Amino acid sequence: MTIPRTGPPTTRTRRYELAAGDGVVRECREHTQRALSEWFGAGGAPGEVAAEDALLLVSEIVTNALTHGGVPYELQLDRTGGRLWVQVSDTSPVRPRPHGRHHPDRPSGHGLYLLGRLSDAWGCLPRDSGKAVWFELEVPAGAGRASPG
Repeated sequence: MTIPRTGPPTTRTRRYELAAGDGVVRECREHTQRALSEWFGAGGAPGEVAAEDALLLVSEIVTNALTHGGVPYELQLDRTGGRLWVQVSDTSPVRPRPHGRHHPDRPSGHGLYLLGRLSDAWGCLPRDSGKAVWFELEVPAGAGRASPG
C-alpha cells in the first residue's frame, strides 16, 4: 500500500452512485469496461492485459467493500493520459490490511495481494462516511488507436 493521496489531476472523470444489493460487482465491472473502451480504444478492449487487470481489481475492491467494509456507495473512474485511477468508497472507516502472509491455496483472501501485484499503486483515503480504496494502473494504447480527447 502506498501513501494516501488526494487524487489525480484528471482529464476525464466518471462517478457512479452504487445501490446496495446483488449485482453491484457486475455493475462496477460494466461501468469500468465502458470507460476503458471509450478512453483507451484498443488498449481498453476485453482481452487486453491492462483492461483485464483493471476489471479484476475492480471486482476485488468492490467485493472487499461488501465483505469487510460495509456498503460500497460510489465508484469513481479517472483518466489522465494513459493511466486509469479507480476508487471505491464504502461505509466502513476500517482501512484494508493483509491478514498475514498470502497463501495461494486458500479459496479467498487474495484481494490485497492482487492489488499489490497488478496495480502500479494503491491506497486508502478517509471519507466523511467511511473510506475509499483506490488503485492506479497504466493502460497501453494497444494495437489500435485510443479514442481522441
